Order: sequence, then structure tokens, then C-alpha cells
Amino acid sequence: MKVVLAGDLDATEWQAWQAALAEALPEATWLTLERAAAAPDDVSVAVVANPPPGGLAPFRRLRLIQSLWAGVDRLLADATLPSDVPIARMVDPAMSAAMAETVLWATLALHRGFFAYQQRQRGGEWRQHRQRRADEVAVLVLGRGEMGRAVAARLRPQGYPVSAWGRDGGPLAPLLAAHEVVINLLPLTASTRSLLDARFFAAMRAGAAIVNFGRGGHVVDDDLLAALDSGHLRHAVLDVFRTEPLPPSHRFWAHPRVTMLPHAAALTDHRSAAAVVAANLRALRDGRPVAHLVDHVRGY
Repeated sequence: MKVVLAGDLDATEWQAWQAALAEALPEATWLTLERAAAAPDDVSVAVVANPPPGGLAPFRRLRLIQSLWAGVDRLLADATLPSDVPIARMVDPAMSAAMAETVLWATLALHRGFFAYQQRQRGGEWRQHRQRRADEVAVLVLGRGEMGRAVAARLRPQGYPVSAWGRDGGPLAPLLAAHEVVINLLPLTASTRSLLDARFFAAMRAGAAIVNFGRGGHVVDDDLLAALDSGHLRHAVLDVFRTEPLPPSHRFWAHPRVTMLPHAAALTDHRSAAAVVAANLRALRDGRPVAHLVDHVRGY
């Protein structure tokens, strides 16, 4: 099996991936995009991480496109992508566990007011606030997939009342009004792009907080800033942005009600992800079902 590796990664990152993938599936021949282009019809699988638009067009005999990322919105946006080739997204239990850890940190920090204490430290202010119990802080998780389930399973034993919502889950506004912390883990699709807008924030409870660990395209930045500036929302924890890296001039950097991460809430673990890729490629080779195939209509 000849496999082409294609994507927007630097040389060091690709070397790490090549080593992990070769160890997980040594029987495959792993090729860079440049090497594979010499004999494109020999390549049967593409393993990708946001490949350049049109980069897979020469490979006319692909049987599978395996993404190294959980999100496939950029991949599906490539009009040159062969529509008849199955796409599998990355669903890695290790990444889901890491996401659940980061969500627990954000939820606990919002619940206990640790971000407010951080601001007071910067201002030299020594002042306590009331300490609440976890069962007084209702949490809404947007997204009921692998990561959403892992997050809910991590929060509930800590005492948080947790609800979950998906795109087929009925009206969202009543749930937004009933929860103090809203965590977005939705995939980015045509129906969820810019979902977190002025109407969304207005529906949230006054003094609530938003955690966006989904995609930057979910948030209308100006609408979020307006909700924070007005005090309707007390804090936002953001890991993903419409433009990455975030431009130095963006207001998120210095906003006192924003805590940022550099798209690091759940980094891919090369070892565990390579094992997921190897399992799918062996299933393809052996004629068994491939896991986590993307529905082109739903977008994930």
C-alpha cells in the first residue's frame, strides 16, 4: 500500500508524523506529496492535514482520504477533491481525553472565579468573592459527538449539572438561558458557521460565560466583544480563531474578559493518532469497514 502524506505542516512536524506512522504501519510505503507525484496512479491512500487546495487532484486512484485532524471543514471546501473517495476524520480517544481535561480547567476556573482573581492580582487587589458549589453551576455542552461525550463524562463526577445539545436537539435559546457556562465543541458546517452571534449571546443568561473549543468560524468576533463589553457575558475562554495565528492587533489579546489559548486545548498525540490511522488503513486493505467516515451532506 502506497500512502501519500500531504498537509500544511513544517518539516519537523512532518518528520514526527512520518516516524509515528511508519512505526504504526510499517508494511505501508509512506510518500511525501513531491515523491508521490512521480507516479500518482500507484497511490491508494492519502493521509492529510489540511493539504493545499488541488493537492490531491493528481491521485485518481485513491480509495481513502484519512484526515489527521478531527475537523474536516477545510478539506471539504476543496472543490477539486474527488467526490467519490471516502474521507475519514480523526477520532482519537487520547485527544478526547485531553479536551475533557482542558474543558474541566476552564469550567472550574469560571466556576470559582479564578480568572477574576488573576485580574485582581494584576491590579494589586486583595479581595475574595463567594465560593459556590459545583452543583450551582449549570453547564451546557454544544456537541454530542466523541469529544462532547468525553467532556460531559468528565464534568458530571465533579458535581456539575451538565446538559448537551446537538444540531438535531431542538430549540437552543431556552437551554442558553438556563446555563451559566456554555462550551462549544460543534463541528464547523454551513449550519453552524457564525452560530455564536449577537442573537446567540443575547439568549445566554446575564453573567454567563462562553468557552469556544470548536472552530473560530463559529464566532462572530465583534458580536462577542460587544457582549463582553456590555457586561452581559462575564468571560470568554477561546482556543480557536477565524485567523490563526491571531493578528497582534486583535482586541482579544488584551481584553480583560478574554482568556486565550493558541489552539492548544487538545493537541494531537502522534502515537495514538498514528494507531487510529493504521487501524483504518488495515481495515481498508482487508475489506473491513473504515471507521469515522465523513458524511459530505452533514459536513462531519
